[in-house]
Amino acid sequence: MQGKPPAHEAPIKILSENRKARFNYQILDTFEAGIVLTGAEIKSIRTDGISLGESYVRPDADALYLLNAHINPYKFSDQKDYNPLRQRKLLLHQQEIDKLRGRVEQRGLTIVPLKLYLKRGRAKLEIALARGKAAPDRRDDIKKRESNRELQRELKRGR
Repeated sequence: MQGKPPAHEAPIKILSENRKARFNYQILDTFEAGIVLTGAEIKSIRTDGISLGESYVRPDADALYLLNAHINPYKFSDQKDYNPLRQRKLLLHQQEIDKLRGRVEQRGLTIVPLKLYLKRGRAKLEIALARGKAAPDRRDDIKKRESNRELQRELKRGR
C-alpha cells in the first residue's frame, strides 16, 4: 500500500527562476526562506504571474525583505489599490537573518533571490549570499561554457 512520500521527498514545483543571478553574481551560500503573501498574490504566482528578474533582498532592523519582485494582480481579485512591486517579508530563523545581515554589512556582499517554488503547498524563495562578478569574470564563464559545448559536440560525433 502506497502512502504519501516522506516530507523530505516532497515534490517541488519551480514557479520562477532568476537566471541572471548566477551569471552576474558568484554564489557563496544559499538559504531557503518562506515569504509573506496575500491570498490573491499566491493565486497569481500559481498561474505564473511573477518575475524575479530585477528583484533583490535587503536586510532591515529585524527581518529581510524582498524588493522589486513583480507579482501580477490576480485577475479575479477585487483589490483596487494593489501594488505589484510592494516589499514582501521573508521568513527565516533569527540566527540566519543575523548571519546574513552581518556578512552583507561587513564584506560588501549582497543577497539575491534565485528561485521561487512551491514545497508542500507553501511558497518558498531560495536566496543566496553573493558577490558581484566583474565583466572579465563573466567573459571567462562564457568562454568555458562555449568550450564545454564544443567538447560535447565532438564527443557526440566521435561515437
